[in-house]
Formats: sequence, structure tokens, C-alpha cells
Amino acid sequence: MRKMITGMAAALLAVILVFPCYGISAEKAVVLDASTGRFLVHKQETDRSLIASTTKIMTALVVCEQCNVLDRMRIPKEAVGIEGSSMYLREGEVLTIQELLYGLMLQSGNDAAVALAIYCGGTVEGFAELMNDKARQLELTDTHFVNPNGLDAPEHYSSAKDLALLAAYAMENPIFAKTVSTKSVRVGERYLTNHNKLLWQYEGADGVKTGYTKKAGRILVSSAARDGRRLVAVTINAPDDWRDHTTMLDDGFRKYSVEKIIEKDTVLGYVEVAGGEQGYVELVAAEDFSFPLSPEEAPSIVIQKPGFVYAPVVMGDLAGKVYVCIDDHVVGDCPVKFGQTVEQIRVNKKSLWQRLFGER
Repeated sequence: MRKMITGMAAALLAVILVFPCYGISAEKAVVLDASTGRFLVHKQETDRSLIASTTKIMTALVVCEQCNVLDRMRIPKEAVGIEGSSMYLREGEVLTIQELLYGLMLQSGNDAAVALAIYCGGTVEGFAELMNDKARQLELTDTHFVNPNGLDAPEHYSSAKDLALLAAYAMENPIFAKTVSTKSVRVGERYLTNHNKLLWQYEGADGVKTGYTKKAGRILVSSAARDGRRLVAVTINAPDDWRDHTTMLDDGFRKYSVEKIIEKDTVLGYVEVAGGEQGYVELVAAEDFSFPLSPEEAPSIVIQKPGFVYAPVVMGDLAGKVYVCIDDHVVGDCPVKFGQTVEQIRVNKKSLWQRLFGER
């Protein structure tokens, strides 16, 4: 998944083959099949928007990747009394980074966000740079951060598509995944309950984050896993977001199943060999390729290969690519390799003595 996400802009794909969502309240929405990178549904998915507390997905991810969550920190005065949702930190109290992550992701504490930003980045501004560095690494082209909590700011935005890619990547981090799937936890004298109702209401739900400001509206990023498959749904400015996510996730699991379109080592074609001990060599798939398909979809494959190759040919060397298409749109590709070794034809050259006097 990590390799897939970081190459998402190119791999997905020359064309993003998606279907619009109907009958939902959200202004913008997507559903992403996390294992394959296919967007199953979409609605204004690349429009830049305020994202409120779903910002904290990136905040938590950066902290999980760069800090030891068992470390303890003393809460500075800069992290006390932050506007908006809060876990009500007190100056001077000592908490672990993991406890602050619970306050960040369950209670949506803006104060926890500032505390973690100062601990990890030195300052809020320094931490925002770390967030933007990660966004660039993940090729989130419609995303920019200026704070760790999601309070409204003109240069603080993302899109439904970028939030889905970010959440899918973050869910591969075990500390992040454990944190956002926790329904309730005790932190000192605080008893924190996750604001994500889907954890109780939807089969397989295991994350991710709610968000709301008056300007941004209701925002929800959710994740659900069933039978080894993960879907990530995002809605922005959705008055009925819980119902939206239930509908979109149900449709994603029910209408699409992941099918193996190409199996590793399957012979996909042949290419002529010039000067070889045999006249052709098999082309085989270098890896499996799976993709979510609806019953109506019939994928096809197109092999990109040379017209011929010169001997010698070495088994396992890359020979080209095979492209997977649906309705004439490229949805992915797979490397192709030579299936066997073909030696060069050996010509026995006579010595000068043999040419002058013949063999005896």
C-alpha cells in the first residue's frame, strides 16, 4: 500500500475510472479501495476545501512516524486554552505522547494538537512544515496545512481525494490504526469517547476522524475492513454524513469485488528472438494484478513489447509492460519479463591453418 500510495499520481492511473455517487447529502465525496487504489465513487473529489479536524489525521500520522509514543511530555502554557474542542490540558501536567494522541483523535482536542506539534516540531509553524513535507511525499497535490488542528485558515485546505489517500496510508501505521479504532479510553482522570459513531454502528468500521467548523460544515473520514479488504470514505460538507458513509461503504463492498486479473508467471505473449537457438521467447507476468470490478465490467489487457529481441535473452529480465483496461481506460499496469533463457547461436569459426589445409 505504501509503495502504491506514493506512486498514486502516475499509477492510477492515467485515467481514474470512477462512478459518481447519487443520493447522498455531501457536497464532495469519494470512496477509495485502499488495497488497489481504485476510487469506486466520486463527487467533486479534487475541489479544495476547509477540512476542520480531519486535519488531525496528518497530525497524528507525523507524530506516529517521528516520535516515540511512550515518551512523556510536560504540557507547555502554549497548549492550554486553545479555542474549539479540547481535552482540557493543564499547564505543567505530564502525559505520554500516546495519551495525547488519544486526546487528539478521540476527543478531537485542539490543545492536544498544539502540544504534539510543539513536542514534535519545536513550534506550531515548524510542525506545519513537517505536515506539508509529508503531503508532498504522498503527492497530495490539493493539500496544504498551516496548523495541526484544522482551525479555519485561508491557506489550510485539502480535498476529498487527498484525505482518502492520506487516511489509507495512515491506516497502515499500527499505532495510528490502534488509536483511531479505540472506542473509549481513560487518560488519568479523563474518560475519552471516540466521536466516530461508525465504530459502534457499522460492521468492520475501524477509523478514522470527524470534523466540523461553521465554515467547513460536517466532514467525516471513515475506514472499514471486511474479508481482507479496506474501503476509505470521505464526505465534505455533509449534513447527513453518518447515513452517507453507511450507504457509500455498503455500495463499495456489495457492488465491487476484488478480482485477480493477471496472475504472476502466466504466459501473456511471445516475442521473436533474432540470432537465438530458438526463434521466440515467452513473455510472462512479473507479478499479480488485482482490481475491484463490478459484475458489468470486463477488463482487457494490452501488452507493450518490442518487435523482436536479439539473443542472448536472460530469463527474468524485464521485457515490457502489460496494461489493464476497462472501457478503453488504463486502470493499471504490470511488468512483463522473459519466461526463459535463449542462448545465441554459436558459429564455429575455422582457424587459418584449417582454412588453408583443411581439417585432417
